[in-house]
Amino acid sequence: MIDITLGHTPDADDAFMFYGLSSGKIRSNEFRINHEIEDIEKLNKRAMNNELDITAISVHAYAFLKDYVILRSGGSFGVNYGPIVLAKEIFSKGDLTKKIIAIPGKMTSAYLLLSLFLGNFKEKELPFHLIPQAIIDNHVDAGLVIHEIQIAYDLLNLHKIIDLGSWWHNLTNGLPVPLGINIANNKTLTLEQIRSFDSLFKNSIIYGLNNMEEALDYAMKYGRGQSKDMISKFVKMYVNEITVDMGNGGKKSIERIFQMASEKNLIPPFQIYFA
Repeated sequence: MIDITLGHTPDADDAFMFYGLSSGKIRSNEFRINHEIEDIEKLNKRAMNNELDITAISVHAYAFLKDYVILRSGGSFGVNYGPIVLAKEIFSKGDLTKKIIAIPGKMTSAYLLLSLFLGNFKEKELPFHLIPQAIIDNHVDAGLVIHEIQIAYDLLNLHKIIDLGSWWHNLTNGLPVPLGINIANNKTLTLEQIRSFDSLFKNSIIYGLNNMEEALDYAMKYGRGQSKDMISKFVKMYVNEITVDMGNGGKKSIERIFQMASEKNLIPPFQIYFA
């Protein structure tokens, strides 16, 4: 048995994907897994320090990494939906560049998408779950929102100013929005081991999709107080056929966002390796 460190977020969609493995319904005779649960920006930084064998990260962060390959399974891609910008009042695009926008981290894919859309803007980094309240309390003028609040913001009487998922969809003729991926360290694991884990993870995702109610019940532990209906909707948005295997569409979307970011000097020279 090989001991591996596996980083993932305390989010409902990640919990859903790992339910098969966590519950023991999907077993491995090859890997003994040590789960490391952190928010996505912390995982991005830990990956930069090569601290984890396998981990979820933001697509954006991959441009700054070495020694990692991208798994085909476990990716988070929006299909004509994705991060949004919220505010208490309506702003034009021009006005927004002069406002202070809360962001969930400079390595997040949401931040890269907004940078591609807006260009330069004033940002304030906050933990993602604190951003809606910061808008309500007037600590910031607007907020870049990820996770469940994307589909629950109307309950907070906030306005959707920018829909980055729709913008990306139209810009790229329908490519999925590249948000999160899982990567493996090719210095601590062989390519054969990486592909073996990729297959194991894929089976865990498929188990969740085939056993939706029990996997959702498990994911509710990470629902941050949202209703089961809301968590179900969120999970079904971000755990889909592209999550099982990103395929050519997922690969092309990652290559496209890096090409665009490189042209605007938002990322360093990069190389992409897929398992």
